[in-house]
Amino acid sequence: MYVYDEYDRQILTERVAQFRSQTDRALAGELSEEEFLPLRLQNGLYVQRLAPMMRIAVPYGMLRSVQLRRLARITRDYDKGYAHFTTRQNVQLNWPAIEDVPDILAELAEVEMHANQTSGNCIRNTTTDQFAAVQSNELIDPRPYCELIRQWSTYHPEFAFLPRKFKVAVNASDSTDRAAIQVHDIGIEMVRNDAGELGYRVYVGGGLGRTPMVGPVIREFLPELDLLTYLEAVLRVYNRYGRRDNKFKARIKILVKAMTPAGFAEKVEAEWAYIKDSPTRLTREEIDRVKTFFTEPDYQSLENEPSALVSARGESKAFDNWVKRNVDSHKQPGYSIVTLTLKKTGVPPGDVSDKQLEQIADLADQYSFGEVRVTHQQNVVLADVRQDQLFELWKTIVPMDFGTANLNTLTDIICCPGGDYCALANAKSIPIAEAIQREFDDLDYLYDLGDIDLNISGCMNACGHHHVGNIGVLGVDKKGEEFYQVSLGGSSQRDAAIGKILGPSFAREEMPRVVSKIVDVYVERRTEEETFLDTYRRIGIDPFKERVYA
Repeated sequence: MYVYDEYDRQILTERVAQFRSQTDRALAGELSEEEFLPLRLQNGLYVQRLAPMMRIAVPYGMLRSVQLRRLARITRDYDKGYAHFTTRQNVQLNWPAIEDVPDILAELAEVEMHANQTSGNCIRNTTTDQFAAVQSNELIDPRPYCELIRQWSTYHPEFAFLPRKFKVAVNASDSTDRAAIQVHDIGIEMVRNDAGELGYRVYVGGGLGRTPMVGPVIREFLPELDLLTYLEAVLRVYNRYGRRDNKFKARIKILVKAMTPAGFAEKVEAEWAYIKDSPTRLTREEIDRVKTFFTEPDYQSLENEPSALVSARGESKAFDNWVKRNVDSHKQPGYSIVTLTLKKTGVPPGDVSDKQLEQIADLADQYSFGEVRVTHQQNVVLADVRQDQLFELWKTIVPMDFGTANLNTLTDIICCPGGDYCALANAKSIPIAEAIQREFDDLDYLYDLGDIDLNISGCMNACGHHHVGNIGVLGVDKKGEEFYQVSLGGSSQRDAAIGKILGPSFAREEMPRVVSKIVDVYVERRTEEETFLDTYRRIGIDPFKERVYA
């Protein structure tokens, strides 16, 4: 992964000192809350329902073991002993004191971490597939390109105060899209043209929130070296024409819809014509330089499917289930990709204690070359595990609560912190997730149901990505009472779709029953090979609606 140079270290050191001064002045009353607001937001500091919340960047989801250990210490010394992994591959602290934040930033800087631009109306953390560079069905490693975007966008003077927040995601898999690029402000898909040249398909205007949209393609093929100049053209058009009079209509998706995708693309092309050959244009030397930071680990020559692994799977059903669910194929023979699920029933999805952070660091050092990846689904990946060590790893992680074999099942729930923490939330999310997990506590039944994405958000800001869940749950307020609206048919994959609202909302205690009835319809109406989404798309929403509201 990328290693900071002298410029990165200087930038972080100066930023920490700057924010320390700003915080001191704010606490002394020399800066008003209105003046301090944009300053703290661009350093990842929110003020939430009960306490401040701090968001720490994890660029393209990569963490080293030394960084995990530092996060553990920070959560222990400055918070309440736990952290939360988000759907944007970041880390959140829910209880830091405002006066401690400069010290936290200084501690993060020591291990090449930061909270720069994790909030505010700027370009946020660039995300990608958690299996980047280790999956076999990949065009190219997307992480160097994410790093180039990160360096370009960090403190870009023209884009520090955009009309609204701005999110970019990159995907290079030729068969899947674990980065959800079509529901980002800009989605970048690595492709090759008919001549075999590397480039990008560019989506602009996706996003969730109050007006969820799937982003349209505005350029089918962009040459490799033109990445940053084209992104700059997109941002310039947005900065010039995006609405600033209404925050609910300020996202780029509203602008693209108003202009039409073709009209927006025409504006971008015209802007790009002025800057495409500017010094921002990438060079082959710069791409190759950044790629040197993303070298392969020291893989050994190993046997695929070693006999010891086959025997262990035959002797232990629980281990075999875990391998089927939580272990993915690796491009290197004899290695596997392992996902540690943070979805044990009774624990808020994505939450991890300081002790568990240290345990993950130890696991990374012992089994995966000292690195982990944070996933869009709020889990953690050990990307390079030897197959002959899988059984040993599984026995180690089960008592740590990382061995729940429910990846991609109904109980592998994406869930925002909701009303327990967030000042914007209309309703609690975490209790709903736990109630549904308890309703579906039979793993054999979950496996029979197959892959089902269930996403929960506590408000319309959609931090839990409920719009693109196969089953989506949204917290709403009804005269001061917490209710939940259900949607069906969403997807964040290549077949991206926004779910349709089932009907009137439900009280909290009804939610497990509602989900059970939805699942019952699927079980009764599916064909042998159909997923939940397949069945929904074939039969439509009415059979589900009739059952739930009967």
